[in-house]
Amino acid sequence: MALIADRATERTVEATGEVTPGRPVGRRDADGMAVASFVLGLLGLLVLNLFLGPVAIVLAGLALWRGTTRRGRALLGLGLGVADLVVLAALVSMDNTVSWSLAG
Repeated sequence: MALIADRATERTVEATGEVTPGRPVGRRDADGMAVASFVLGLLGLLVLNLFLGPVAIVLAGLALWRGTTRRGRALLGLGLGVADLVVLAALVSMDNTVSWSLAG
């Protein structure tokens, strides 16, 4: 079966001509970005927070800008991304180096 996507409303038209309505374009991507920002922000609290924190912030901002249905998850990702950078700043100021470890 051949599927044709309509960019304005993301409707799929099968070869038979049947139209199935869907969510607006980009909403599915925005939901994925919201989940990714949450996961990366959470992971960034443990490792690579210098990289994962800003990535989580950008993904959360894009998800919110595109109108995600997972707004709470995007806001959590945004908060965790900021927390990643705060944790990094606190640990760097205590150790006076750019890298840190839990080994002491």
